Amino acid sequence: MSPSFFFLNEDARILDQIRNGEEEALVRLYETNERQIQSFVMKNSGTQDDAKDMLQEAIVILWERVHTGRYEHTAKISTFIFATVRNLWLRRLARTRRESPLEIDNETTPSEESSALDEMIETEQAAAVVAALNKLGDPCRRLLVLYYWEELSMEQIAEQMGFANSDTAKSKKYLCKKELQRLLAHLG
Repeated sequence: MSPSFFFLNEDARILDQIRNGEEEALVRLYETNERQIQSFVMKNSGTQDDAKDMLQEAIVILWERVHTGRYEHTAKISTFIFATVRNLWLRRLARTRRESPLEIDNETTPSEESSALDEMIETEQAAAVVAALNKLGDPCRRLLVLYYWEELSMEQIAEQMGFANSDTAKSKKYLCKKELQRLLAHLG
């Protein structure tokens, strides 16, 4: 049995459990994704509590979509959860920055000021990347998420996505990255 089949099968089982109101499926999703989400949020100016809030919110969104028939199972559930958390977190960061504009402290050094500006630019760029990723087709979006955010090796990606080998995955990643760059140029 191929690993990708196992994950799809496991995800289908979890979705059935969610539809049947089995709360342990939600608990298992939380526990399975907690470390990755915590790492992402804390690397992006958040706290452990922020990470917990974001993960809970993403699981609620998944639950609502499953129960209203709006969830399309086109990628692993963990990929959906990560993408949802990422979008929620970037929106929260952008909203926080709009609500409390940067105050320039007279004692800040030019490098501190430029690092705050760099951080704002990075957040805007990250939002543009997310928007472009959302416009990509599923195979490309999934491959890029697996590589850049889940930090899987090309061998792992080839295995999960059913490619013949890591060279095929690398070629596909190159084409997908070019398409993402094209979309970013259109959005920018």
